[in-house]
Amino acid sequence: MNRLADRTVVVTGAASGIGAATARKVIEEGGNVVVADLQDQRGQALADELGERATFVHADVTREEDIAGAVQTAIDHFGGLHGMVNNAGIVGAIGSIMDTPAEEFDFTMSILARAVFLGIKHAARAMQDSGGAIVSIASTAGVQGGLGPHVYTMAKHGVVGITRSAASELSSMGIRVNAVAPGNTVTDMTSSVVANDPEDYDATTRKLAETSPLGYAGQAEDIANAIVYLLSDESRYVAGHTLVVDAGQTSSGLEKPPFFEIESATMLHRGGVRQSK
Repeated sequence: MNRLADRTVVVTGAASGIGAATARKVIEEGGNVVVADLQDQRGQALADELGERATFVHADVTREEDIAGAVQTAIDHFGGLHGMVNNAGIVGAIGSIMDTPAEEFDFTMSILARAVFLGIKHAARAMQDSGGAIVSIASTAGVQGGLGPHVYTMAKHGVVGITRSAASELSSMGIRVNAVAPGNTVTDMTSSVVANDPEDYDATTRKLAETSPLGYAGQAEDIANAIVYLLSDESRYVAGHTLVVDAGQTSSGLEKPPFFEIESATMLHRGGVRQSK
């Protein structure tokens, strides 16, 4: 329970879902956490709940200055940066590729791909003299086709790619760059698609359990455990790796959800964006 003692981690999209579970796990493991999110009320409430080893910063990951600011907050408030979790995400553009507006493509990519690039960029600058660990959230949609909407799938393949590429440069500086690829996990974002209601966890849990090879739905804490492993010294010899946490779904040949047939979902468009997974 002390794997991150005296270390500071920035978690983007930390106000709910996988981000919030990760922030709590960092505190449990003895670390400090910067809760970075554009949901001010939820983010501040979480930081207050976690106590003096947590602080909240408003961060819209489509803005480079906000990501740089979250990293600087870690340095100013806790004296340094040791871990970065690029978690913020949305469902993004949904529907047939023939009908997807270019502007929705651009906006989806700005959160799911560009923000990961920026998170790695600014975290690496802060860590280049002391080393550290960067973990980005990919998806099973980033390792196999048909498990997510088209643009989401493209972006998550990009996360896997930049993880490998950045690791090839940064490993020599003692900076380990890895990714976690969650399978079906009960979060606000998943519920917005599965149940068309980000708060209907019960329906989402039941539906995801039906498609899980293990017979039960993944929880945000399951993904947070994998993230903390990659942040800790337990994974000190792991770099450029994407850790798939999906109950074996990508190996099972189970029926894939027809995302191209879904016409709408809560949290899809800009007005309803939550950058938390």
